[in-house]
Amino acid sequence: MTERGANCLAKLERMNRALRHQESDRVPVSDFFWSSFLERWRRELGLPASTDIYEYYDLDWRQATPNVDPHIRPFEILEENGEEVIVRTGFGAVIRKRFDQPMPAFLRFETDTIDKMLAFRFDDAWDERRYFSAGDDQINGVGDVFVRRTEAWLERVKAVHGEFPIYGGVCEGHETLWRIIGPENTLMWIGEYPDEVGRFVERINAFSLEVVKAQIKAAGGRLDGMVIWGDVAYRKGCLFSPDYWRKYFKPGVKALVDECHRHGLPVIYHGCGNVNRIFEEFIEVGIDAYNPLEAKAGMDVIDLRRRFGHRIAFCGNMDVVVWAGGDRELLRRTVLTKLNAAKGGGYIFQSDHSVPGNVSAAGYEYVVNLVRKQGRYPLDLEECGVAL
Repeated sequence: MTERGANCLAKLERMNRALRHQESDRVPVSDFFWSSFLERWRRELGLPASTDIYEYYDLDWRQATPNVDPHIRPFEILEENGEEVIVRTGFGAVIRKRFDQPMPAFLRFETDTIDKMLAFRFDDAWDERRYFSAGDDQINGVGDVFVRRTEAWLERVKAVHGEFPIYGGVCEGHETLWRIIGPENTLMWIGEYPDEVGRFVERINAFSLEVVKAQIKAAGGRLDGMVIWGDVAYRKGCLFSPDYWRKYFKPGVKALVDECHRHGLPVIYHGCGNVNRIFEEFIEVGIDAYNPLEAKAGMDVIDLRRRFGHRIAFCGNMDVVVWAGGDRELLRRTVLTKLNAAKGGGYIFQSDHSVPGNVSAAGYEYVVNLVRKQGRYPLDLEECGVAL
């Protein structure tokens, strides 16, 4: 196993203390980045194309997800030219990826009837190719960028293990469901065939749990935590009934959390949108920290800290709209106000989703340096301190 240096161990202690609601030397800071931002950042700072932003700013944690496609298979290239590619993935999704646009378009899904959904079978979650071999997979290969033969998951983990705390990743029930049957069918079928969809979600939950177990074993002690990916809300509320989420999706999340905690791994749940109606229940299932707390969806880390105290940690909520605006005084006040949530620990500073291409390199650097300076304990937030 890669030996970890003092700086890496200090980052790990900083992260773990934040998640235990304890103050350390300073507030941890890291992020997820759009490729358009990374290209702009390197260009504006005159950096080589190979420059790693996590290393450049010595950020506090990283994340790597293995191949979680239900079917392990190479991408089937249906069309390709200099402007775009259309592929069929291991989810059975047909996706168009235009190279000049940040996100792909889902065109259709192989599993397009209830009967096909009921007959759907998952490849073995313990298949070693998920963890030890390079290959195509939808989560890592078709998104902000298009990548063939993603490097083996364990090699990606080992490459950063000596320098950064590294978290694994798994998709919960809804995040997997909509990628198999499509978002429209997901919402329609929950209403039309609630029991059938629920039984399928239970099978997804079982598959995801085995992915976590196999991932932890494959890592051989190298993981420091786990991210559960699971969007179940949009700007104004939950995508479907909270009662339905409680019945079918919540037990799957709890099983993932319990398995991680059995191995001493904290869990950060990444869920976009406004989840206020079910936020209390993420605490009930044992989530250690919630991310990204989208400001544009009405999530506010100060309000959440007042409501929930130190029963859960928070990760994110830096409004990227403000960040992209570039007004330094507004940026300063926003950052310092968010840092109030770090009083007593329990806060990791990040964007409210990921850093997009309309944020300048100078603007990003300004915020990171500000957090590093003003996020030192004991906190001095100047006129932006608020009562919690």
